[in-house]
Amino acid sequence: MNESPTADQPAIDAAQQAAPAPAVDPQAPPPREKKRGAARAAEVQPTLEKLAGFYPHLFGAVFRPLKRGIFQDLLEAHPDAFDKDALKEALSFHTRSSRYLTAVAAGQQRHDLQGQPVEAMAPEHVHHALLEVFRRRQARGGEDLRPKLRDRIVQAFEASGLSAEDYGQLVRGRDESANALLDEALAIAAERRAKDEALLRAFEASGGASVEAFAQMYGLDPRAAAASLQRARRRK
Repeated sequence: MNESPTADQPAIDAAQQAAPAPAVDPQAPPPREKKRGAARAAEVQPTLEKLAGFYPHLFGAVFRPLKRGIFQDLLEAHPDAFDKDALKEALSFHTRSSRYLTAVAAGQQRHDLQGQPVEAMAPEHVHHALLEVFRRRQARGGEDLRPKLRDRIVQAFEASGLSAEDYGQLVRGRDESANALLDEALAIAAERRAKDEALLRAFEASGGASVEAFAQMYGLDPRAAAASLQRARRRK
């Protein structure tokens, strides 16, 4: 599942490809690490501002996931604009930011320098970004975010189109608490899938009733019934 960054892609995917940090019960970083992080941010800021100037659609107000090999693309597009090491450090910092990871966790596609989507985000990258984003949010407050994270994992799993076994093999890591949450999410997804399929069978046997009439017949919310039927049809 993990890949080592190459010379053409030094750090751009490290935040997604690295083993996820614990998703629950996090501890805030010590003051020394916070100071080190602030110092690093100051060092990369000039390069990040230059990137935002060239590519506001990627590095501006909205962050978008970057295509693999974007490091080399930038060097070739601007051979005299960037110091190679400074660019590598800035991209590493950028792709580990919460804003960037949030875009990855949403399952957005990877984009090239022109801002065009060119590649689907790998399911394991979405999953690990989800874990990291929620870990950071958990660290900022006392609310237990595990139920929300579990729901997001269900969504990510269903969007992947993979079987539960294949998805589990891709995303399962060394953090047992994260693995337990994954197992809960997969169980919820399996239960929902069974309910969706049962509802579709009942709807198809209803004799051509509208979704609204069918939902009223069974005491269901029409929008929820329509969503369930849509999910079941999509899986057929």
